Parts: sequence; C-alpha cells; structure tokens
Amino acid sequence: QVHLVESGGGSVQAGGSLRLSCVTSGPAFQDYAMGWFRRAPGKEREFVAGISWNSVDTVYANSVEGRFTISRDNTKNTMYLQMDSLRPEDTAVYYCTADRRLYSSDMTFVPAYWGQGAQVTVSS
Repeated sequence: QVHLVESGGGSVQAGGSLRLSCVTSGPAFQDYAMGWFRRAPGKEREFVAGISWNSVDTVYANSVEGRFTISRDNTKNTMYLQMDSLRPEDTAVYYCTADRRLYSSDMTFVPAYWGQGAQVTVSS
C-alpha cells in the first residue's frame, strides 16, 4: 500500500509562488509515476501535472503549462510541485497521486493512490 502525505499548501496573493511537497511511504518509490490533481470549489477534479519514475517524462495541463514545475527526488521519496505566477483560478485542494502507469492528461486517467489533499488559496 502506498501512503501519500502532502504539505506546503497555504494562502498567497495573485502573482505569488508556493511549493507543494508529497512524501511517500510503502513500496519502492521509484516504481511509481507520480502526479498532481486538484479540485476547485464547485468544479470537477482536474489533472495538473505528472512525472515518470525517472523524471524523464513530464506532462502538464494546458492551464498550468509554463507556470508550474513538477519534480521528484527518489532519494527522499518526495515529489514537488513548484507553482509560480499563481492566479485566483488556481485556488483548489491539490492532491498528490501515484500509479504504476505513465501519467496522461486524458480525463479517463485516474491514479490508483491518492493523498488527503492540501489547500491552496490565491487571492486577487
């Protein structure tokens, strides 16, 4: 069983930055691709970004491309999401996820493992 714990959420003004972290425990961290999803109030869950086990492949939602950067450190069993140029529409609960499959921005892709979520609030 993979256990995921997010940290680093909070409140920031538009144009600011935050970095989310996700620490993983359980089976070998490097066996899993990782990614971030988010759910904004009153909206459907949305894919944000994904990264392969060796960091070679990354994929981003169009809405965050160029502003967010996903990365991972397999020596620390940790994944990160650096969020820059934040906008009020980025306000959401952000979920760390993991799966043995390569991540896709396709709406049908649902990762196997989920963290409890971290709140990110961006004020205008």
